Amino acid sequence: MEEARIDKWLWASRIFKTRSIAADACKNGRVSIGGVSVKPSRMVKVGETVSVRKPPITYSFRILKTIEQRVGAKLLPEIYENVTAPEQYELLEMTRISGFVDRARGTGRPTKKERRSLDAFISDLD
Repeated sequence: MEEARIDKWLWASRIFKTRSIAADACKNGRVSIGGVSVKPSRMVKVGETVSVRKPPITYSFRILKTIEQRVGAKLLPEIYENVTAPEQYELLEMTRISGFVDRARGTGRPTKKERRSLDAFISDLD
């Protein structure tokens, strides 16, 4: 197979859990090839680099094989090569570390452990 639909390829290569999520990502402009947002029906070829934005980082994959049927996780190195920049992973780690400082609105009350940490932090400031 020389070409495959981008939404099917993203699903088959296990980048997205379902094909409908992959199609929605394409429609919302989170998937691009060569810096241009693509529609779910866009055909991809071997050698193209696909960028997928999953906040807070953007993953990049070089297509090694075009498939439209889902494969096992052990076969993924034959399907694509992860060419994501190391800076993106550093950004992900920084976001993970700073997650305690920026509590998402609507996540509810702090747990007992989080509350004790907040109290300790506030008492250190005083």
